[in-house]
Amino acid sequence: MDTEQIKKQAAELMPWMREIRRAIHRHPEPGFREFRTAALVMQSLEGLGISFRHPVAETGVVAELCGSHDNGHCVALRADMDALPLMEETGLAFSSEVPGMMHACGHDGHVAMLLGAASILKKERFNGKIRLIFQPAEEGSGGASRMIQEGVLDGVELIFGGHIDRHYQTGTICAQSGLICAYTDTFRIDILGRGGHAARPHEAVDSVVAASHLVISLQTLVSRELNPLYPSVITVGSISGGSAPNIIAEQASLRGTIRTTHPDIREKVIGATRRMVRATGELFGAECSINFEDCYPPVINDADAAKIARSAAEIVAGPERVLTEAHPSLGGEDFSFYLQKIPGCFVRFGACRKGYEYIPAHSSRFDFDEDVMQTGASFLACAALMSLEKLES
Repeated sequence: MDTEQIKKQAAELMPWMREIRRAIHRHPEPGFREFRTAALVMQSLEGLGISFRHPVAETGVVAELCGSHDNGHCVALRADMDALPLMEETGLAFSSEVPGMMHACGHDGHVAMLLGAASILKKERFNGKIRLIFQPAEEGSGGASRMIQEGVLDGVELIFGGHIDRHYQTGTICAQSGLICAYTDTFRIDILGRGGHAARPHEAVDSVVAASHLVISLQTLVSRELNPLYPSVITVGSISGGSAPNIIAEQASLRGTIRTTHPDIREKVIGATRRMVRATGELFGAECSINFEDCYPPVINDADAAKIARSAAEIVAGPERVLTEAHPSLGGEDFSFYLQKIPGCFVRFGACRKGYEYIPAHSSRFDFDEDVMQTGASFLACAALMSLEKLES
C-alpha cells in the first residue's frame, strides 16, 4: 500500500468528487426514494469498471472490488444517500432544485468520497474483497437494517464508515473505540380533549393547553430526575392541534425524540415519559397516549477496528490531526445496526467551512468544506487496505 500515492490520487479526484457531490446536492431525495442518486452512483461505478448489485433495500447499491487473490477475507465501506425535508437557504450556486428537500447533513459528500475511495482502490493491489455499500434512508428510517436483511454483510468481517462534521477543522479525523453515538428513541403523543367555543372554555377540554403543559413538563425529566453525569436529551420537535383561533382544539399531537447514552438511563426516561403522559391526562381530563417507534441503538466502535481506523487516520491526516471526542454525541446513526452484527468503526471527518462555523447539521443553511472529501476518500481506502492486511496476517 503506497499511502502517498493514495493521497495523491485523492487530491487528483477532487474535481470529480466535487462534481458528483454538487449533482447530488441539486437533486436531494428522501429515504428509500434515492432513485436519481442511485443512478448516478451506478453510472460512476460503471465508469470505473466496478460491478454492483441494485436494487438492494429498494434504492441501495452494493459494489464489490475483488483483489488479485481471494483469501476469504472481506471488509466493507458504507455511505448513506438520503436527504432531509428542509427548504434550503444556503444561497449556493448548486442549491437544491427540489422544493422542501435538502442535503443538510452531508450525505451528498459521503457518497462522493466513497466513490472516490472506489476509484483509488480500483488501482490498488490487495488480497481479499472490499464491499462498497451505498445505503438509503439513514435519516430515521433505518435503511441499514433493511440492507442487512438483504445480505450486505454476508461474508464481511469488518466495516468502516464516517460522517462529515463541521465541529472540527478540515483535515482532522476523530477516531476512537467505545460508544460515540446515543440511543435514539422517537415518540408520538396523542391528546384527545373535547372541542368547544373559545369563549366558553368551561364546556371543553383544551388539548392544546394539555400539550403545551406536557412540552414544558417533559424538560424536567432530564433536569430533575436523571443523574447529570449521564448526558440525556428530550426534544419535542413537532406540535400540532387546532384549526381556527376561535375553536378550542379537541385533538393535539406531539412528536419528539429521546437521546441517552446508558441503557438504564434510557429505560428510566422512557418509563418517566409514559408516567408524565398519563398524569397529564388525569390533570386535564383528557385522553393521552404515547407510542414509541423502533429506536436506533448506540454506535459502539470495536476496539481493534478503532486501532486500524486511528492508524489509517494518522497516515492520511498526520498524528497531530487525529482527534478523540471528549464526550459521545447525542446524535443517532443507523451505522449502529452494522456494528451489532460485526466489528467496525465509525469516524468523523472535520469539515468546518469559513463563515459556516456555527451552523449545525439539519439546518437549512448547512454546508461543509468540500476539501473534506479528499480526506474521507483517502481514509476509507487506507482503512480498507489496512484491514485486509490485518485479517490476512
